[in-house]
Parts: sequence; structure tokens; C-alpha cells
Amino acid sequence: MIRRHVNLMAGAALLAAALIGAGPASAQGKKVVIALPGIPPVFSATIVYVAEKEGFFKKHGANVEIRPFDNGTAAARAVVAGDVEMAWSPTPPVISQVSNAGVPLVGIYGMPNPDWVIGTTESGKTCNDLAGQDVGVDSVGGARSVALRSMLASGCPGVKIEDIKQVALGSGPGPAMLAGRLKYSVLHLDDLSEIETQGKKLNMLLTMKATNPTSHYLILVARKDNLAANRDVMVRTLAGMIEAAKFMQDPKNADAVAEAAVATGHTKDVNKAALKEFLAIEFWATKDDGMPRDKLEASAALMKKIGAITADKQPVAYDTLVDGSVWKDANAMVK
Repeated sequence: MIRRHVNLMAGAALLAAALIGAGPASAQGKKVVIALPGIPPVFSATIVYVAEKEGFFKKHGANVEIRPFDNGTAAARAVVAGDVEMAWSPTPPVISQVSNAGVPLVGIYGMPNPDWVIGTTESGKTCNDLAGQDVGVDSVGGARSVALRSMLASGCPGVKIEDIKQVALGSGPGPAMLAGRLKYSVLHLDDLSEIETQGKKLNMLLTMKATNPTSHYLILVARKDNLAANRDVMVRTLAGMIEAAKFMQDPKNADAVAEAAVATGHTKDVNKAALKEFLAIEFWATKDDGMPRDKLEASAALMKKIGAITADKQPVAYDTLVDGSVWKDANAMVK
């Protein structure tokens, strides 16, 4: 009787150990590298730094390395090459890559609301004054460049992209505008906060929200075969970001978020000011996967219209571009 009791206890202990081994800790052996756009990364990447700093990746059993790239297009290419597992990349270039070359990228989470604006330090200007000017972008063909082309096409048809000299500045136009070396640039909301907190007045010529209300900003991509082979760790990684997005919504966490966002190159004060603006446009998706069909299909149609998708190719279909099941499983894990 005693021996049977001991055997039952031993069996229970082994079962408990097996269940623990099947939990989050077991997933931490496989490292997931997330590529971010910009050096330093753009402010949208705050979600990844919050997930790391607040321990949400670790909580869900994800072993994550964060790796910034020069821009989001380079980050997506690193995923295709197999150098990283995931990348936050601008949606329009991803759509163009998949449509033109059939690259095996799939979106699993999104940031649906672009914050792009074209700003100038000069007063009394309109978008027509952009003709013949130097305009700051990240890289020719990069996210800011595509945003510039899109805003001009929809909001200022009198000015063509060929009328403008694009100046590649990586992810940081602020210093050049503050120093007076550049008067026009494609900007994020955090760029505005950085420049205006240092005393420079900016005037908005065009905003993506007004010119392209159905545009889509960023998409978290993985390579299809890598997702199939390592789905569990990618679900856990995404769960960490979903929990970070929810954490960022709470005003009492503003200081913690602003501290984590220092990795994006701004001061804590600038980050707190920018955070309010980003939350006001529901920048980080918390209620769904951030990949609405209408926005992605509209973005694909716009890429075709402006020539980013070649004449002999068709825009990638929504169901080919996205896999919404990863977010559903990750969100269930968070709940």
C-alpha cells in the first residue's frame, strides 16, 4: 500500500514536470530575431522595446533578440534571406515586393494607421512649393519615399515625384531640420514632437490621414516556410507584443513606455509627448490583428496606380499576404 502510494506520487511528479516542460519555458530555446526599421528605430518600434523591458516576451516563453536595420525594406529583405525571423516593415514596399517578385513573406500583425506628414520649417507654403525642393526621406524607395509619392499623387497632383530631390536621411530628419540644413521632410509624429519641443515651428503641407485615409502603415512579416516550421515560438513572440500594446494604452504606464522608447533615439519628455499623439490615432492595434482587408487592398491598388507594382504584375491577394490565425492564437494566450 505504501509502495503504491509512493509510485502514485512519483507518477504525479513526473506528470507535473512534463506539463511544466510543455509550458512557456520550453519555447525559450529557439531564438526569434525581430528586425526593426531605422537606426535608431522609428517610434512605432516602441511596442517591441516595451515587450522586452516589461518582460512580456519572457512571460510568454519567447526568446527574442531585437536588431535594428537601416530601413524597413532592408529588414524585410533580411527575413527573405533567412537572417532574421520577423520584421516590422512598411506595408507598401512589402506589398510591392510580394507582388513583383513573389517573395514568400506573410503578414501576421499590423499597425494600420499611418502618421506620415510632409512638414516644412517655412511659413506660408503650400504643397505646390515642394517642386524643385530637397525633401528628406529615409531612402529612395523606402517608407518615407513611398509615403511622399502617395501623398503627392492623392493630395497634390500638380507636383510629381520627379520634380523633387529626395534626400536620404535614414530614420532621423530632425537634426537636419533643426540645424536649418533642410526645410522640407516626410515626418512621423515623434519627429514633430522632437522638433517642436526644441523651439522650431513646423507647418504641415500634406498628411497621409487626409490624402490617403485607407492607407496602411506597418506589417509584421515572417517567411512562410519559417512560420510553418516555428509557429509556436512566433505565436509566443506575438503574444508578448500584443500584451505590450495593451500595456501602452494605460495612461499610468506612460513613464514606463517613455523610458522604453528611449531606444528609438528621443528623450523621455519627447517620447511622452509623442505617445499621446500616437495613442490618439489608435496607432498600435489592440482590438484586432491590425490588418483590415479594406486598407491592405486599397494600399495594394495604390501601389499599382503609382507604378510601384509593375505593369505585368497584379497586386497580391489579401488572403495570400496575411495569416490572421497567428494573431488569434497569440491573443488567446494573452487573454
